[in-house]
Amino acid sequence: MSAYRVLPLVWTRFLPALIMAFVLSFGAVPQASAQVTEFRQAVAQAAANDPDLIAFYRERNFDGIWSTSADRNRRNALLVAFNSAADHGLPADRYDANGLIARLQAATTPQEQGRLEVELSRQFLDYARDLQTGILTPARIDPAIHREVPLRSPVGTLRAFVQSNPGAFLRALAPSAPEYSRLMGEKMKLERLLASGGWGPTVPGRQYERGDSGAGVVALRNRLMMMGFLERTNTQTYDDSIFSAVQRFQQAHGLAIDGTVGPGTLAEINVGPERRLQSIIVAMERERWINRPRGERHIWVNLTDFTAKIIDNGVETFSTRSVIGARDRDRASPEFSDVMEFMVINPSWYVPRSIITKEYLPQLRNNPNAVRNLVITDSRGRVVDRSAADFSNYTAANFPYSMREPPNQGNALGLVKFMFPNQYNIYLHDTPAKSLFGREVRAYSHGCIRLADPFDFAYALLARQVGNPEEVFQTHLRSGREQRVDLEQPVPVHLVYRTAYTQPDGQMQFRRDVYGRDGLIWDALAREGVALRAISG
Repeated sequence: MSAYRVLPLVWTRFLPALIMAFVLSFGAVPQASAQVTEFRQAVAQAAANDPDLIAFYRERNFDGIWSTSADRNRRNALLVAFNSAADHGLPADRYDANGLIARLQAATTPQEQGRLEVELSRQFLDYARDLQTGILTPARIDPAIHREVPLRSPVGTLRAFVQSNPGAFLRALAPSAPEYSRLMGEKMKLERLLASGGWGPTVPGRQYERGDSGAGVVALRNRLMMMGFLERTNTQTYDDSIFSAVQRFQQAHGLAIDGTVGPGTLAEINVGPERRLQSIIVAMERERWINRPRGERHIWVNLTDFTAKIIDNGVETFSTRSVIGARDRDRASPEFSDVMEFMVINPSWYVPRSIITKEYLPQLRNNPNAVRNLVITDSRGRVVDRSAADFSNYTAANFPYSMREPPNQGNALGLVKFMFPNQYNIYLHDTPAKSLFGREVRAYSHGCIRLADPFDFAYALLARQVGNPEEVFQTHLRSGREQRVDLEQPVPVHLVYRTAYTQPDGQMQFRRDVYGRDGLIWDALAREGVALRAISG
C-alpha cells in the first residue's frame, strides 16, 4: 500500500464550493424567547469548563457566532479552511469538515445547536493555534530547541474573528513571512510530483566523474533531468552538461561544488522526494514556531547550512561560513532567539566549567604545567601558583578554581566575540582554527558559533554607527587590550535549524539533518496525524 494518499486535484478544487452549498441549508436558531434561552443555557453549560470560551461567550450574553442564518459566512469559511488544512502540512483528520457538515445538519434543537456552537469555537481555536504557532511544543521534541512559541490569546482571537471578514481572517492566520508561502508552494509541487512517479529510479554505484559512460551515467542523467537540474539531453557520457548539472545540485544541497559524484553527493541524489517533502513540512512547522517579527535588521544563523547572515529588510547583506557545535548532545548548538548588544575586541576566554572539569582538570592532574596558555584563578580572582597546587586532590565536583585565556593571537575565541547575553553561554566569535571552514560539514565547537570572516562581520555591524568601521575596529584591535564596543542599535539574533529552505528567487535548498532534530520533529508530526499525500491532476 502507498505511504501517502493520492487526492485528485479536481476534487480538491471543487470541494469547498460543495461544502458551502451544503452548509447554506443549516437552519437558524429558533427565535422564540424560550428557545433562545435554552440555546444560551446550552452554550453556557458547554463552555463552562473552558476559561477562554466562557469569558468570550459571557461578554456576548451567550449569543452565538456560528448558529444563525446570518452566521453562514463564518461557517462556510471555517469549513473551507478545514478542507485546506493539509495544504499547510497540518493533520487533515483533526479538522473533519465532512463530519462537521453532518453534525450541522443533525443539530435541530436549541440544546444541540448550543453545544455545537461551542464545539465550533473550540475547533476554530485549535485550528487557529495550529496554523499560527504550530502543532508541537518544541522543547518536548528536543531540549536543545529553546524556542518560545508566540501563542496568541484565544479570547482575543475570537474577538478579532467576529469583527473581521471570516475568509480573509482565516487565510491570514498562517505565517506572513515570504518563506512560509514559498515552502508551501514547493510542498504542493512535490505532492504533484509524487502522484506522477517521483524522480524515477535511484542511481547505482558509488562515484561518477567527467568522461564516464554506461548505465549508471544514464541513470544519473535521467534523475538530474527529473529533478530539474539538467535540460533534456540524450547524452550517455558524463559530459560538460552533466558536470554543470551536478554542480547546481551540489550548490542546492550544501555540498562541496566539485562537479564529481562521490559517495556523499550520490547519497543526496538518491534521497527520495518523500523525504524531501517531510523536510519541507517540518520547515513549515518551524516557521510557525517563529511566527513573529524578526527585526528589520537581524542575524540569521542556520545551523544546518553552517552560515551566519545579516538580513536587512528581508535582503541578505552579509554572509559568512560558520562552525557549529559538535554532534554529541552536550556540545550541540541550541536553537533560540536573543538580541546582540555588543562585541568584545581582544577578548579573554573565560573557560566554561564543563570544559575545565572534563578536559583540563585531567591534564592538570597528570601535569600541573599543562595548558600553560590558561591562567588559573581562585574565587577572589588571584592567580594560582601551579607549583604549589596539588590538582590530584580535586574532582569535577570540588575543583575550586576558574580558568581564563588572556587576549592573544591563539586565544580560543580569536580576536573578537559578538555578545547576545543568554543563559546558554552561546555567542558568535573568531577562531584560530581556520582550517575547519574548508570542510563540508562543520560541527566541531563546544556549542558557540565560530565565524570564518569575523572582522568583516564586525565592520558590517559597525557601519551603521561609525563612518569608518574598519579603522575604528582595527584601532581597538591594535591596542591589544580587551575592549567592549556597544551596538547603538542592538540586533536580534536567531539561531535556527532548517534542513529545507528557499532562496529569495524561489530555488529550493536542502541540507543534512546534522543533529537529527528534524527527524524527531517529523516523527512527532506523524504521531499527531500529519501524513504525506500525492495530488494528481
